[in-house]
Amino acid sequence: MRLKGAIFDMDGTVFDVPYDWKKIKEELRTEGKPILVHIKGLSEPEKSAKWKILEGYEKKATQKAVLKEGMKEFLLDLEKWGITTALVTNNSRVNVDFLLNKFDLKFDYVLSRERGLWKPSGAPFFAVLDELGLLRDECCVIGDTRFDIEAAREVKIRRIYILNADKDKFASNDVRVFATVQELRAHIESLL
Repeated sequence: MRLKGAIFDMDGTVFDVPYDWKKIKEELRTEGKPILVHIKGLSEPEKSAKWKILEGYEKKATQKAVLKEGMKEFLLDLEKWGITTALVTNNSRVNVDFLLNKFDLKFDYVLSRERGLWKPSGAPFFAVLDELGLLRDECCVIGDTRFDIEAAREVKIRRIYILNADKDKFASNDVRVFATVQELRAHIESLL
């Protein structure tokens, strides 16, 4: 089926962002749970205190974020090719808007954590498909972590593309790993 939609992750995919996830998880004492799941399950005042810590780390990292090389041109090509784009992130809308404005990027649809739909659940991807009127077989997911892979698998999106220089870390039968945006762009162009 023809590719009509591309669902992007934000941090680590569209932008290189200097997060020290190990340090953040240790400070938040997440006990091996995903950060947002951990914080959501807390009672006040601990919940608000941990949100504040997370938001502080996010703000600092967002200020230092850089656009991945070739990403702006890739997004323009997708638009030219008639492929709808969505941005799905576990980050906040404040940080999303800051980065999209700073780098002058546009997505057809943006879903941030305020919706309460977080990866690795497939729920945010289901919401994108519904909102944009797309079928899962018409879409690809472009991410950089296992959260993106798990969410795509739950929705049964078969085109899973990971941007990561470490091809061995994520490669499997249903995941294609690309070291650069340019490699990914060439692959998608070959599907048209």
